[in-house]
Amino acid sequence: MNMTFIGGGNMASALIGGLLRRDYTASQIRVVEISAESRARIKHEFDIDAVADLAVGVTDSDVVILAVKPQQLAELTRKLAPLLKKQLIISIAASIRATDISRWLGGYQYVIRAMPNTPALVQAGVTGLYALPAVNKQEKESAESILAAVGTVLWVEQEEMLHTVTAISGSGPAYVFYFIEAMQQAGIELGLTADQTRQLSLQTFLGAVKLAEQSSEEVETLRLRVTSKAGITERAIRHMEENDIKRQIISAIHAASERSRELSDEFGEK
Repeated sequence: MNMTFIGGGNMASALIGGLLRRDYTASQIRVVEISAESRARIKHEFDIDAVADLAVGVTDSDVVILAVKPQQLAELTRKLAPLLKKQLIISIAASIRATDISRWLGGYQYVIRAMPNTPALVQAGVTGLYALPAVNKQEKESAESILAAVGTVLWVEQEEMLHTVTAISGSGPAYVFYFIEAMQQAGIELGLTADQTRQLSLQTFLGAVKLAEQSSEEVETLRLRVTSKAGITERAIRHMEENDIKRQIISAIHAASERSRELSDEFGEK
């Protein structure tokens, strides 16, 4: 399977690095990138072919991965349309519907939309995937193989569900960082050094996630096990509940999902 990345930014680089660590070879991967500086970086870092010409880039490719900014996708796909035969198109551009990509490609139906998140940069991401009906099982497996190079994947049956994926996992790392920021600030206010609070906060998150991942119990049960009656943790949890923190988090994720819908509508008007 030969593949071409259109765009050589951070997410494309993460995917390329992950693929090369698996069973893919440099000869199977090509990048189309208009920036000469980025092409030089890609060639140096991965020893793969990087070109500026779109037609040259997609020649002999089985899969084309659209890895440009959402604002650039409408123009790109209209240039790409006459070059397509039956290549599988995978878009990792946020908030751009597969149905709009298909329309910009002149009705081309072999399109999969992917929503990865930034932990893909350290091969610890999770990607939501949606395929248009014309995409067959083998093509889905190809897409899954590519995105699994940087983490886990899950499929959704309706494209609308990618708004939820975006609000939870796409934006989710920012929520985690926000909570870590708060923990670090509290630690400093209570007398620890910045380095000490960073170590405590990061390792607590890493350990808690690992425990939840390896446990067969629900996270609520794990939380209750730490929350002894009338104890220290209960005081903190009660304070959060009194201030409706859980509902505020849920409301924030709803707001993020709504914004994802708004952006899809805005980009889809092009």
